[in-house]
Amino acid sequence: MNKNILLIEPNYKNKYPPIGLMKISTYHKTLGDNVKFFKGNINELINQEKLNACLDELKKKFTTYDWDSNEVLIYKYLKNKRKEDLQKVLKFINDSNKNQIIDTFKYYAYKYKPYHYDRIYVTTLFTFYWSITIKTIQQISKLTQSIDNVKVGGVMASLLTDEIEHETGIKPFTGLLDKPKMLDPDNNLIVDDLDLDYSILDEIEYKYPTGSAYFTFMTKGCTRKCAFCSVPILEPIYKDKVSSIQKFENIATVYGEQRNLLLMDNNVLASPKFPEIITEIKSMGFYRGAKYTEPNQLDIAIKNLKKGFNDKGFINRSHEIILDFLSHSKGELKNEIENLLTTYNLQIKNKITKQDILNAYKELQPLYERYRKKSKVERYVDFNQGIDARYVTDENMRLLSEINVRPLRIAFDFIGMDKQYIAAVELAAKYGIINLSNYLLYNFKDKPQDLYLRMKINVDLNKKYNLKIFSFPMKYIPLFGEDAKDRKYISKHWNRKYIRAVQSMLNVTKGIVAPGFEFFEMAFGKDLKEFNELLYMPEDLIIYRNKFKDAGVTEEWRTTFYNLSELELAEAKKIIEKNDFSNIQNKTDNPNIYKLLRFYNTNVGDKGIIDFKAAKLRKEFNKLFKNDPFLNLTMTYDFDEPLINKAI
Repeated sequence: MNKNILLIEPNYKNKYPPIGLMKISTYHKTLGDNVKFFKGNINELINQEKLNACLDELKKKFTTYDWDSNEVLIYKYLKNKRKEDLQKVLKFINDSNKNQIIDTFKYYAYKYKPYHYDRIYVTTLFTFYWSITIKTIQQISKLTQSIDNVKVGGVMASLLTDEIEHETGIKPFTGLLDKPKMLDPDNNLIVDDLDLDYSILDEIEYKYPTGSAYFTFMTKGCTRKCAFCSVPILEPIYKDKVSSIQKFENIATVYGEQRNLLLMDNNVLASPKFPEIITEIKSMGFYRGAKYTEPNQLDIAIKNLKKGFNDKGFINRSHEIILDFLSHSKGELKNEIENLLTTYNLQIKNKITKQDILNAYKELQPLYERYRKKSKVERYVDFNQGIDARYVTDENMRLLSEINVRPLRIAFDFIGMDKQYIAAVELAAKYGIINLSNYLLYNFKDKPQDLYLRMKINVDLNKKYNLKIFSFPMKYIPLFGEDAKDRKYISKHWNRKYIRAVQSMLNVTKGIVAPGFEFFEMAFGKDLKEFNELLYMPEDLIIYRNKFKDAGVTEEWRTTFYNLSELELAEAKKIIEKNDFSNIQNKTDNPNIYKLLRFYNTNVGDKGIIDFKAAKLRKEFNKLFKNDPFLNLTMTYDFDEPLINKAI
């Protein structure tokens, strides 16, 4: 008997789709099971399940009423259980059926348990998403008969295994599903070897910023055991070559050719088979200078819709393609498409049927094929986890230059590897690789000054070799224990004010350190002395620096800061480093220190202060992120939302 399977990704923001769930979907569809993917508010999913069951019963028992037109009101009642919502639905019900219908509504509102799923899989990501992930697991348990049917895996599950079991009663999977019989004792399929089911991504509203891309691995694991990295736990065995050709061809056959290649390898240069890997990548069509013409996406979606492979996914996909086509059309063509949407009932997304789409396709197909984009664009390869500078040689950099790698991500985790890092960048410049990117880990064992020096090295390399290195400072979060469950951890050489100051410096650019020398000096200071000063500067003076500088406030703060005696300054710094400026009158009896602390308690972020120079720069960087998906993919999670009034 076919099972009903639910795949869940918690409702956090993330860049990449859930690779594990995409493979599990393929696993269960191979077995003939029904699979559904959901990412969003779990309560909405539960209420939607109640609504579907309620409507099914109403349509069977009371066939003379138009229940679909009252779906919104019914949903509101089942969700909120308000009498006024129920009364609105009952207005068109005759007396003979009213009591039975009321009983039906109340049953689904109060008593019905949507035990619809035979198995539920919940993926997990970063440990600092602990609260939302645990809440998701607890809520989703309401959709199955037994907690034993809920399977939890992924990054957080492998790192906080005992904590999850203690909190939820579920023992998670750890590591990879890379052996037979891991999901079912009578099945020898190895989940980790299966193709990805891209179709499930079209079942949800959330859109990952990866764009048109293949996701795969050329290697697995890492040869190093860095204390700040989870890879040795997640992928403990290093595999120096994972063949991707067949998976690549399967994806192209089902979903059409994708533009870019996103490789999830953790240390590809450690592989002695690296030359073979480059050869394979080139054979996949990603050689230097390779071009891509987007295939007819509507034809592909309809082909899969006709097969019944994933009706919901491909109905959504087809509809999105048609709406995108409409948005880029003008004049008579736009009018013709709008008329077709009306004719075939394609205006309201949730009401669209498979047959509506197939009927409309007959007339839309020639229009779409004639006017769709057919221009050639460059294809890129992104080793998105970065390469290890300590493995870079002249030969493997030459090999990298044979594919259109963009950006080349080179790890620069600590200042002690500066020589290897600089040598690697110089080799990249030698072979014409000019677009580079890296994460700069901080708040680990480093000092703030180490972060400045690493950023300065990149700025100097940009200037010397005419490169475009975009750096992304990334705050370290522990892998285990209570400190792993949020983003508040502060290491030995850092404090709350230092962390907040760095975030404030990067606020205008959403976490990116741009290549320009002028921007770097403005944001981080001309030297270490200016950088150290910025660490203690009030965050509003950092974020709105031009506004306050022009008004003379910054110089007034600086004068007050440096006029303190040595002992006063030491006392003031201890207060500032805690980054708590509430009740400042109770934090010191010294009038000079109190005068300084008043600069930290302005709360201008709530008062509409606009720094027009910063606003212009922020607009430029927002455009940069929009136009360059690879920068968007690299943006750290500290800058997904505005920094103003946001705790570290």
